[in-house]
Amino acid sequence: MKSIPASIATLAITLLATQMNAAQQQAATALVYFGTYTGKDSKGIYVSKLNLATGNLSTPELAAETRNPSFLALHPGGKFLYSVGEVSDVGPKKTGAVNAFAIDIQTGKLTALNQQESGGAGPCHLVVDKTGQTVLVANYGGGSAASLPIGKDGRLKSAASIMQHTGRSVTPRQSQPNAHSINVSPDNRFAVCADLGLDKVLVYKLDSAKSTLTPNDPPHTAVTGASGPRHFTFLPNSKFAYVINEMTCTTTAFTYDAKAGTLIEIQTLSTLPKGETVQKGYSTAEIQAHPTGKFIYGSNRGHDTIAVYSVDEKSGRLTLTQSQSTLGKTPRNFGVDPTGRWLIAANQSSDTVVVFAIDQKTGELKPKGDPIAVPSPVCVKFLVLK
Repeated sequence: MKSIPASIATLAITLLATQMNAAQQQAATALVYFGTYTGKDSKGIYVSKLNLATGNLSTPELAAETRNPSFLALHPGGKFLYSVGEVSDVGPKKTGAVNAFAIDIQTGKLTALNQQESGGAGPCHLVVDKTGQTVLVANYGGGSAASLPIGKDGRLKSAASIMQHTGRSVTPRQSQPNAHSINVSPDNRFAVCADLGLDKVLVYKLDSAKSTLTPNDPPHTAVTGASGPRHFTFLPNSKFAYVINEMTCTTTAFTYDAKAGTLIEIQTLSTLPKGETVQKGYSTAEIQAHPTGKFIYGSNRGHDTIAVYSVDEKSGRLTLTQSQSTLGKTPRNFGVDPTGRWLIAANQSSDTVVVFAIDQKTGELKPKGDPIAVPSPVCVKFLVLK
C-alpha cells in the first residue's frame, strides 16, 4: 500500500479542521431580528448575527421592508417569521396587519409570504403557539385578541377567532380595553392576554388543532386598579408567572395552576431601586424569564434601566438585585438569548441596541461592547443556527 504524501495529509487535516471550526462557529451563532417603528430612518425589520461564545454582534442589515413591524415572533421550526403591522388602516374594517415571512438561514434576509388582517386596530404583540399551527395577536387599539391559522407553507390564513374585550378601568387613560400582549402557556393549552385598559390578565383556552380561542373559567385575574398590565411571562417550570405593570412601574407575581389555567397573585413589587419613586415619564415595557427560571428581567422606560430579579424557587417570590442602565433611552423591549448568556436591550429613543453578558450565578448584567445603531428598535428575537 502506498503511503499518503505528507503534503496531502496536511491539506486533508487542515481542511477537516476548517470544516470543524466552521461547524462550531455556525452552532455558536444566532440570527437576531429587530422589529422597529418605520419612519425617516427605519424601513422595516433588521437582522444581525450574534456570536454566542463572545457576545459580538454584527452590524445590522435590513432583512425586509414592511410598515411598523413593532413586534416579531419566530416559528418553532425556524423557517418562518411573523410580524405585526402596527397600523389601523388595513382592509374594510380598518384593522392592523399580521405579516408572514420566509427566512433565508444563510443571510437572515426575509421574503414576504402574505399578510392578513389582525382582527383589531393597532396590533402590538404576537406569538406562535408551540405546535407552529397558530399565530396569536394582541390588538392594543382594538382591545382584542385574535388567532390566525398557519399553513404548512408558513402562510397565514384569516383569523379563526377574534376575542373582543369590553369594559374599562379606573383612570382616564383606561377608558377602553387595550390588549397589550398575548403568551402561550408552557403546555400550549392556554393563552394569556394582559389588558392595560382593563387592569386584567385574561386567560383563554387554546385549541391548537383548530387555531381557536375560547374564554377560560374563570376568564381573568385582576391586578390592582390603575396598574396597567402590559407584558407577561411564565417560568419554565409552569408553577409561576409574572406580569409587568406599565403605569405603576411594578411587577406582579402569580402562582399558576397549569391544569386549570388559573392565576393567583402572591406579590407585587417595584421595578425601581429602593428609594426611587415613579416620576413623570416613567413606565415599564418588557418582562422575560431567564431560561433557567432563576431570574426575571423587566425594562423601565424613562428610568432607562433593566430590573434584575432573583426568583425564590419554592415560593416564586422575587427580590430586586440590580438596576442596570441600558446605555440608551426608552428600552421598549429586550431579548434573552436561548442559551441564557446574553441579553440585548432595544433603546427605541436613542436608536441603539446594547449587548449585556448575564452572570450565570446572580443573573446580573454587564455591558459587552458599545451600543450598536438600529433605527427606532422595538423588539428583539433570536434564532439559534444549528
